[in-house]
Amino acid sequence: MVERMVSLSVGILLSTSLLHALPEAFESQANAHALFATLLGGLLGFFLLEKLAILRHSHHYEGDGHAHEHGHDAHEAGKAGWMILIGDGLHNFTDGILIAAAFLADPNLGVITGLAIIAHEIPQEIGDFIVLLNAGFSRARAYVYNLLCSLMAVVGGVLGYLTLERASGWIPYVLVFASSGFIYIAVSDLMPQMQRRATIRETIPQVLLIAVGVAVVLFLTNSAHRH
Repeated sequence: MVERMVSLSVGILLSTSLLHALPEAFESQANAHALFATLLGGLLGFFLLEKLAILRHSHHYEGDGHAHEHGHDAHEAGKAGWMILIGDGLHNFTDGILIAAAFLADPNLGVITGLAIIAHEIPQEIGDFIVLLNAGFSRARAYVYNLLCSLMAVVGGVLGYLTLERASGWIPYVLVFASSGFIYIAVSDLMPQMQRRATIRETIPQVLLIAVGVAVVLFLTNSAHRH
């Protein structure tokens, strides 16, 4: 399921960014040069965050859902578990702000953005749960902490709604920043995982699921335009 969701996520993340969120931002009154600078800054920012292992620590799925070193001592494994929780909490908080910005720009864009985030979050949360178990957390404790981190999206959504509603000029920039995150995740993280499975038998489902992801976003976008 995780492997299939990775392929679907690529289609949804890229099409949401390139076919919906970015056009929505550039159709606003915001300065185009400033929006492109935001896109560049977002891509470089996500690269640096990944380098520092803050946003997506050990976030490369492999086989069971996550690459993780075997033979870690308990101390190192525990540190990795807490890093996952801190990074995941920040990530979910940001996702909440992005969803709020998308809904404030256009309710249909909000739905599509939420769908894109869900498509990526399902395999991410499964992988994070596995890492927490590997770090020595019990199943119940790993589930509770993962749930608390997920609720940070609600906090981010509420704060984003209350803040951005009064500062609507920031919404195009938040949409571009969200797009930079979607593009970075798809191109630097998810696609390389898919390239490791290079047989025709594995490639055909990948391509079909990417197409399904794009088709879902196009369908929702066209439906929104018709209404």
